[in-house]
Amino acid sequence: MARYTVKELYYTLQGEGAQAGRAAVFCRFTGCNLWSGHERDRATAVCQFCDTDFVDTDGPGGGGFATPEALVAALIAAWSTGSGQPPEPTAAARGPQAPRPYVVFTGGEPLLQLDSPLVHACQAGGFEVGVETNGTCPAPLGLDWITVSPKAGAPFVLTAGDELKVAFPQVGLALDPFLGLEFRWFFLQPIAGPALAANTQAAVDYCLRHPPWRLSLQLHKLVGLP
Repeated sequence: MARYTVKELYYTLQGEGAQAGRAAVFCRFTGCNLWSGHERDRATAVCQFCDTDFVDTDGPGGGGFATPEALVAALIAAWSTGSGQPPEPTAAARGPQAPRPYVVFTGGEPLLQLDSPLVHACQAGGFEVGVETNGTCPAPLGLDWITVSPKAGAPFVLTAGDELKVAFPQVGLALDPFLGLEFRWFFLQPIAGPALAANTQAAVDYCLRHPPWRLSLQLHKLVGLP
């Protein structure tokens, strides 16, 4: 029986936030607690602007994984194939200046599945471990990078991390209270779709007027990466 169900798993460049431009393996879990992923349910979803397919396990590299070690083996294979070199399990093997290979767990909502055994197995396999979450679930201990993207109308429990990245604009989501939370970076990312140009200009204008906020664009889409 599968312990982890993955929509897709692939090697690419991180396109958003403070880690933009960094090579990474993305592991997209199935499932979300703010929307079923089916268009018939969009009107009643908490998050109605999501443009991500996280239903089923039919994407590249997707499937069910019975153990943390089985999933880490797939992550290592994706990194090794994409980069041409396997992860090194120890800092001494990497050298003092070489960053660890990077895996980003996303979704859907990855914290419905990501647990401490998987985090530790990834790190034992040589990975730095990041997560992109909506902040409605507590995070397992030991994560190397936490990105929280809050959604209007959703409970918000993960109030500390590395970067807070708000899809912008969202009706009913006040931004000022976020600046008092324990994050190193605060980003606004324009919501994609038909209103992308207007949303981008609105995000630019807001960042210019409120300097703690920085603009995040989906660079991977601009250069044609998944």
